[in-house]
Amino acid sequence: MKILHTVESYDPSVGGMQEVVKQLSERLVQLGHEVTVATSYNSKRTSDVINGVHIKQFKLRGTTMRSIEAEKGEITAYENLLLSDDFDVVVSFASYQWATDLALPLLNRIKAKKVFVTTWIFPHSYEAYVEKNKEWITHYDSYVYLTENPEDMLFAKAHNLLPTRLITNAASEEEFSSPSTHSIRKQLHVPDDHLLILHVGSHTGKKGHAEALRIFHKASLPKSTLLLVGNTFGIRGCAITCHTKALSHVITNPLHQNKQVLIKSLSRKETISAYQEADIFFFPSNTEASPIVLFEAMASKTPFLTTDVGNAQEIIEWSKGGELLPTIKEGRYSRADFLPSVKILENLARNEARRTELGEKGFKVWKEKFTWQKIASEYERLYKELTGK
Repeated sequence: MKILHTVESYDPSVGGMQEVVKQLSERLVQLGHEVTVATSYNSKRTSDVINGVHIKQFKLRGTTMRSIEAEKGEITAYENLLLSDDFDVVVSFASYQWATDLALPLLNRIKAKKVFVTTWIFPHSYEAYVEKNKEWITHYDSYVYLTENPEDMLFAKAHNLLPTRLITNAASEEEFSSPSTHSIRKQLHVPDDHLLILHVGSHTGKKGHAEALRIFHKASLPKSTLLLVGNTFGIRGCAITCHTKALSHVITNPLHQNKQVLIKSLSRKETISAYQEADIFFFPSNTEASPIVLFEAMASKTPFLTTDVGNAQEIIEWSKGGELLPTIKEGRYSRADFLPSVKILENLARNEARRTELGEKGFKVWKEKFTWQKIASEYERLYKELTGK
């Protein structure tokens, strides 16, 4: 099959949706298909073919809900790609971004079978988007959901976004099945007797860095290190604030506690090492769809604590690999309930047997159900059903 995946950002850009589309695209190439990714221009991208995936990049940004910024001719070039006869399947990954928004008015003219991979875990917040695009958005041939959340299914039926297909996120078996040859503890000089608590998430201001720092600072955890791994996010991000709070922790932390905070931007190889050497994955995020980092914690046998964001609670039910932090909902965003979360972190940190139990259960379920190879095969099956190929 000839497949077109459309997504706002792609490799070398880093993020959850980028990882999803990268994993699926490369694995579908390995399965013998021809895959093209249409995405935003990235000055750091040095080739138009990455691991067998053909890249078509456009100088476009934004969403029709606000405005789309485009260099001359770029919208027409993107529309021509969608309307060409080159593809059997065209897949839109996520809404509220130009690659999907510009495709919607063209759906009836696109000859390929069309799939929409949704990311709305709070459907009511997408009412305005669906209402604005109701003339077109029902013209996909299939809708992939990342969750079995009944609210999502009711939303799909109410707006005729059917038929639906549940296909979850995952973690890479190539990255996690073998022990890392790199030691992040040695690299970062984390003492062997320290409990290593890991958070992975870009400094967007919405990944719960502030809560993680505050909870860790309050928790009575002698001999422990909190490692925040994430890329900066420009002037809108929280990187500077996080470094300031980490410095404050050092200044105000009693010496006898022997606690430290490390904030790092690591390579993928180093991040995998951090997952595999961590004792707890701590993720008090404020908003998510279906957090890949929880699947990666499972794959590394690392027990996780997470706020009730996206379908995190569902992932806990599937995997039995983590626990839920008490969560306060504030519209589309959430935050960890501070003092109860401190207590939960302390309890898990002090219970090595419980950590081992959670880690082993999560790993077993991940290996059975949530590897990218299995998920890519599910997408392939869907594409074949739609095209009859």
